Amino acid sequence: MLERFDLAKEAGFDVVEILFPYDEPGQDIRSALIRYDQSLCLINAPPPNYTGGARGFAAVPGGEDRFRYDFKRVLRYASLLRPTHIHIMTGEAEQSDAAHQTFVDNLRWACAEAPKQSLTIEPINTGDMPGYYLCDFDYAVAVLDEVDAPNLGLQFDAYHAHKITGDTMATWDRFGSRAVHVQISGAEGRHEPIKGAIDYPAFFERLDSDGYAGVVSAEYNPAGSTIDGLGWLP
Repeated sequence: MLERFDLAKEAGFDVVEILFPYDEPGQDIRSALIRYDQSLCLINAPPPNYTGGARGFAAVPGGEDRFRYDFKRVLRYASLLRPTHIHIMTGEAEQSDAAHQTFVDNLRWACAEAPKQSLTIEPINTGDMPGYYLCDFDYAVAVLDEVDAPNLGLQFDAYHAHKITGDTMATWDRFGSRAVHVQISGAEGRHEPIKGAIDYPAFFERLDSDGYAGVVSAEYNPAGSTIDGLGWLP
């Protein structure tokens, strides 16, 4: 992973996102960011990489201690890497009063634990992540309102918006004002963000016209090589 910073810089990226940096020493990542004059826009919580494991614990009743223990480890990495945002993953949980209260309580605790750190929550479609608790934009905004913390905002993934609602632009119209971080990928196959089921030229124009000032993160799986697939960027 430490070789990717140089490649990203060569490709023209001054800002990078690392979903799970926890397999590398934080100081090594910090050194790479400094060496290539890059900033880090986002990391996920909790560690480690969730491949084959839980996709977070924030909304899992009975998982409060695990969530809080792991979140403190995230903050140790954040103190070195200085990410703009930390995305708090909910994990898999049934829709219930218990899960809702667990989620709200954990978010309030996290916001108080790191009052100067921007935190995000992200609706994720259950086709890609079966059982993922936060899978609805209306509910996400209701949680933001209930927690009512100045350092908690919406992470808006255009791909997930399409998969959840079928209309990314309409979803942005309703919820874009709450977004502090945006992610993009092609709607089918999650490849390069080119015009298709999601009209990305129109979406980018909307971000500009609405005055969105945050990062737009290219979170996709390249159809071929990463460099060859960057033709959409200009």
